[in-house]
Amino acid sequence: MYIAVEGVIGVGKTTLARLLQSPFEAELLLEIFEENPFLSDFYADRARYAFQTQIFFLLSRYYQQRRTVPDILSQGKPLISDYTFAKDALFAGINLKGDELDMYHKVHQALAEKIPKPDLIVYLRADTDVLMQRIALRDRPYERNMERAYIDELNQAYEAFFAKPYDGTPILSIDTNPLNIVTRPEDLRYIENRIRQALDLPPFQPPLLPTRE
Repeated sequence: MYIAVEGVIGVGKTTLARLLQSPFEAELLLEIFEENPFLSDFYADRARYAFQTQIFFLLSRYYQQRRTVPDILSQGKPLISDYTFAKDALFAGINLKGDELDMYHKVHQALAEKIPKPDLIVYLRADTDVLMQRIALRDRPYERNMERAYIDELNQAYEAFFAKPYDGTPILSIDTNPLNIVTRPEDLRYIENRIRQALDLPPFQPPLLPTRE
């Protein structure tokens, strides 16, 4: 079983992946984004540093997934990741233009053929204003000047990208606007139950949205 959690910056991918590790008795694969030396410069000047940032992410994600995913799955262990390799191209489509985008797509296509695909993608959705609130709450230094327009553009791109399955990968879409998986255990159980139902993994019950007091 290989589950990938996806969604826009700030939606809660890593938090959910960590919280699901125990109930699914799974190995955890987390994106190593803080090692990108271009990231702070990119948020300060997207046009100038987009290509360097994107290529670094592409190669970093490739090497991490190429080494880790097949090894864990070959041992028969469940795996939960907080990102997919495929979504890297989504960012490139926003941040790169012309020859740089063409070159990126050629490299991405060649590398993607060697990466195992998830059994299920859990796509976390949220309104842009909610995303901005969550980004501000976690207060990462390089995200403090994050532009709302950029997050909104990403949000629209994610919606289009995950509107339907790609490469035959099932997608479970979850609206996180009313949820708080950190403070409400019932919200986490709701998502866990939806995943179990999607993968036909007992025990699960019909998915009911958690009640609100």
